[in-house]
Amino acid sequence: MFEYIKGTLTSITPHKAVVDVQGVGYLIHIPLSAFSSMPPIGKDILFYISSIYREDSHKNFGFLTEEERDLFEKISSISGIGPKTALALIGHLDSNTLESAITTANASLLSKIPGIGKKTAERLIIELRDKVLKGLKKAPLPTKGKKEMTEEDHMVSDALSALMNLGYNALQAQKALEKALSKEKPMHLSDLIRSALSGI
Repeated sequence: MFEYIKGTLTSITPHKAVVDVQGVGYLIHIPLSAFSSMPPIGKDILFYISSIYREDSHKNFGFLTEEERDLFEKISSISGIGPKTALALIGHLDSNTLESAITTANASLLSKIPGIGKKTAERLIIELRDKVLKGLKKAPLPTKGKKEMTEEDHMVSDALSALMNLGYNALQAQKALEKALSKEKPMHLSDLIRSALSGI
């Protein structure tokens, strides 16, 4: 099991990255929020790793902070939730917002995430509320260096909401945004929405 993987970024898509470590390429599944924070291809990157082993597969999930990795592991440990749903949550809400939604029982916010229905959101709150509250009591006060959502993270989240308000379902909207982001990183929200709409 890996604690972290540090190496050269050789490939990146909205949900996957390949990191070269002394000639060995590691495929790492990443949250959508990490995509906008990636360095250029050829630069060094460090991912905190959560490895999930199945009978037919072995996947590494990578995060830019230990806090995100630990939260991912708490979510994916819930029976019936799994890593795919956990990654979607981490990818669309920063850790502070996600923890706040859980501790304040904000099921409506959680259910806006692609793949998260009302019942799943309520289950997440029931299963995780005490764990998150315990973690917050033990955690040190936040510092200036703590990672927050970037402007681009907010833009992606706003674009997702806009597409869903136009009548597209969460899955359609997410796939269209992934396609748009894989082409280029738009400078404005309107450009991202326009690009996503052209791919639907």
